[in-house]
Amino acid sequence: MLPFAWHPPVELSPAEQRIAKRIRRAKLFLFLRLQRSEIFSDAFQEEMRAPYKDSTRGQPPVPPAQLDLAIILQAYMGVSDDEVIEATTMDLRWQLVLDCLGCEEPPFSKGTLVTHRQRMIEHGLDRRLIERTVEVAEQKGGFGPRQLRAALDSSPLWGASRVEDTYNLLGHALRKVLSVVARQRGWELADVANEAGVSKLAGSSLKAALDLNWDDPGERQQALTVVLEMLNGVEQWLGEQPHLDTDSVVDETLAVAKQVRDQDVGVDEDGKPILRQGVAKDRRIAVEDADMRHGRKSRSQRIDGYKRHVLRDLDSGLVRAVGVTRANAPEATVTEDIMADLAAQGVSLKELHIDRAYLSSSLVRERPEGLDIYCRAWPVRNGDRFPKTAFQLDWEHGLIRCPNDIELPFEPGGTVHFPAGQCAVCSKREQCTKSRKGRSVSIHPDERLLAELRKRQLTPAGRAKLRERVDVEHSLAHVGRWQGDRARYQGIRKNVFDTRRTAVVHNLHVISHLPAFAEAA
Repeated sequence: MLPFAWHPPVELSPAEQRIAKRIRRAKLFLFLRLQRSEIFSDAFQEEMRAPYKDSTRGQPPVPPAQLDLAIILQAYMGVSDDEVIEATTMDLRWQLVLDCLGCEEPPFSKGTLVTHRQRMIEHGLDRRLIERTVEVAEQKGGFGPRQLRAALDSSPLWGASRVEDTYNLLGHALRKVLSVVARQRGWELADVANEAGVSKLAGSSLKAALDLNWDDPGERQQALTVVLEMLNGVEQWLGEQPHLDTDSVVDETLAVAKQVRDQDVGVDEDGKPILRQGVAKDRRIAVEDADMRHGRKSRSQRIDGYKRHVLRDLDSGLVRAVGVTRANAPEATVTEDIMADLAAQGVSLKELHIDRAYLSSSLVRERPEGLDIYCRAWPVRNGDRFPKTAFQLDWEHGLIRCPNDIELPFEPGGTVHFPAGQCAVCSKREQCTKSRKGRSVSIHPDERLLAELRKRQLTPAGRAKLRERVDVEHSLAHVGRWQGDRARYQGIRKNVFDTRRTAVVHNLHVISHLPAFAEAA
């Protein structure tokens, strides 16, 4: 049976009016109550019903629009699933929005909420929520589809799972494997660990069970040897259990332990295991969340988890698209997802305001004609000698000219080496280079754009244009205030969902200040 379309009352009842007058803060509750029928139109509700399968059994599903409102309010208030269910019976503001005023039983269960969230993720309906806010703003704000002037920026999003060192990562993974086996057999964890010959894994702390001096390098190496023997022992024991139902969780978690071993452990010249120096590329840092990574927002700011990205429409103030990447992924990698979201909205970019981290993106390097990039260029320094900007680039003929009028061909992405002999007798040598091999100049793959950016930021008008990017930092701050600095979920896709619904909260605040809605309120 398909869910029915949801048609709650439009006009406030006397009881609702009394509640509305008491709302002084958290004004989004009142806005959603007044505009829920406008936002969740019949056509939009039909889209949200599409993933449901028709069935003659059971009760009619809860209307998706009602669940969508609960999901939006959950992001707005920053509460858990259990707290959502609790709020539907104890908070008059929630009841006002969800049309369940005075209810003693929740209008839906926690399982229904979780299932609906998963359905939204599987069918991309979280992206449709953002698109719907844009549609409503276009209808009421008087602007239609157009080329966007947009700004893109990122901020840290710390992972929800525990970050551990190599010893604890291995111990955590192996303990999880044994815990699954213990549940299948109805045994205690200690019993399974004893049978597998790894009794030290039964304790709450592997390092406490090993009871070693962790300041002693020799004892640390001894601990690593013991833990690796546990890994081999558990793997061998699992292979000797013919009647054991090793489900996907056991296999996947054992694979995690092997992944940690392969990325973190090497051997010394005597063949003994040692921890590798440095950090392996794309190193896994948490057992429960495969997508978390070490990364940096800056030289001084490390992130354990993710980066969230927000694209703001500079004219309307709406967030048009968001993305989430691993913390160690370059910011530029998110632009393909951002462009896919914009394509779904049927819009293209006219201006893109970014910071330098996005300059290497395909969006910039393969930008269509007519897209203007605004960014502060990389500084050019060369001490007290001629900087690269002292060399003239003739793009039409592909020639670079030095301050002494020597010309050589160049290609973007390559390096030009001026002849050592000519540099040695050059009258401007002291101002240019000390190298006996002559002066060399590296040409960035997008040097032409960088030259344009440097020229632009030398003018007051150019610097004023660069300051427009500050608006996206405000949007990031708003999203961060509601979403928080720590991820609610594990994995990139679920955190994209959480960032999208938080962007919906931001957009609803923007929409509520449009003249059409402000006058109605």
